[in-house]
Amino acid sequence: MIKLSELQTKEIIVIDDGSRLGHISDLEIDKDKGKILAIIVIEKEKKGGMFGKPDELIIHWDQIVRVGSDVILVKEVQEPKLYAEPFVNE
Repeated sequence: MIKLSELQTKEIIVIDDGSRLGHISDLEIDKDKGKILAIIVIEKEKKGGMFGKPDELIIHWDQIVRVGSDVILVKEVQEPKLYAEPFVNE
């Protein structure tokens, strides 16, 4: 078993182009089954600054190819997959 703190030290690398995404900031977990659904990464280039909020990139568990000793390899990561837009009732 691996701890979240251990996962957070691993860098996320896209195997398609070798780009570095950063590190895990959080996990999305199915509380009923106790399984990880996705990892959440704060985009490396957008740290947020003083007033800005950085974008969160959601990488679903099926996109993870391998968890290595110091990196996590992922596939098919395109643009940030942000949380669903809030429902607007008209």
